[in-house]
Amino acid sequence: MEPIIYLDHAATSWPKPPKVLEAMRKAMDEAGANPGRGSHRMAVEASRVLYGTRKMLADLFGVNNPNDIALTSNTTEALNLAIKGYLREGDHVIATMIEHNSVRRPLEYLKRTRGIQVEYVAVDEVGQLDLQLIERAFRSNTRLVVCSHSSNLLGSIIPLMELGRIVKEKGAVLLVDAAQSAGMLDIHVEDMHVGMLAFPGHKGLLGPQGTGGLYISPYIELEPLMHGGTGSQSEAIEQPTVRPDRYEAGTPNTIGFAGLRAGVEQVLEWTPQQIYQHEWELTQYLMEGLQQINDLRLLGPGLGIARTGIVAFVSERYSSSELAFRLDREYGIAVRAGFHCTPLAHMASGTAQTGAVRASVGMSTRRDEVERMIEAMVEIHS
Repeated sequence: MEPIIYLDHAATSWPKPPKVLEAMRKAMDEAGANPGRGSHRMAVEASRVLYGTRKMLADLFGVNNPNDIALTSNTTEALNLAIKGYLREGDHVIATMIEHNSVRRPLEYLKRTRGIQVEYVAVDEVGQLDLQLIERAFRSNTRLVVCSHSSNLLGSIIPLMELGRIVKEKGAVLLVDAAQSAGMLDIHVEDMHVGMLAFPGHKGLLGPQGTGGLYISPYIELEPLMHGGTGSQSEAIEQPTVRPDRYEAGTPNTIGFAGLRAGVEQVLEWTPQQIYQHEWELTQYLMEGLQQINDLRLLGPGLGIARTGIVAFVSERYSSSELAFRLDREYGIAVRAGFHCTPLAHMASGTAQTGAVRASVGMSTRRDEVERMIEAMVEIHS
């Protein structure tokens, strides 16, 4: 494959650290059996891989008991488990206008089938949330508040510490979608009063696709999303009650989770603070360059304001799909175009009819690659 400038880290981080590939290869060779389904050495080693991954994630997110982390195939599965497993008929839910379809669609499904009530609190044009609007949205039957820690379109960041305090005082549960923040922003579930945290393995945690997880507070019980074999309590008709088995039916992606463990280990070595600083400097540089192009409008918080490594924009001269196509074919630059599975955020930013181009950086992104992106956009608009 020809060299590529990869600016699509908000979808999947790439390339993966060498230790991720090494861990997956080692697990395939030495732990390629079913975890929890046998007492032979390979099965035991597979179980160790999964527990080691949970332990590493617990260290990153401030989780006291690693078994409160259910391993999933992605953030979408984690969010479905949290939303469908927690909400009951007649419950009221507060969400925001920056939610991904992984939140919105399960909520709308339960609205149709279970009679839950959903309120989407407005954000401003750049994705900032007024916490007073959240407070005013509470009702007597509000059981859940769902929010994206950072918008996958605008890069804006929700103040989790303050939001968690409000939700706790109101007696509800806070579910956080950390798809764009896990590994890049500090998250401590105890300090931030996070009841459930859904996260991907393949983005900021640097693991392979097909991995993710859900932290579930020990004070919360969910109905399982899936029922089936777990290797424990096999004589019982019902799904086991012990964690994490209750939420992990079927053979897991042990090889993938071995890679995730290595990815999280790399994140802990670099630290989220260092990762955020690297991405922050690159996004500021990219924004400064793109702002010089008259026909572009940048989305999300302005220069100098906190944001994750996402810079989305629209052009007055070209559609988002045409821009992304030309960047790929003419310049070898990978970005994403369209609606990014977040129509609510497009409504907030005024791009519901046009979509947007999204460039997103990661720890592997170099300054000269960002400079090439700026030069390409200047040439296209010249």
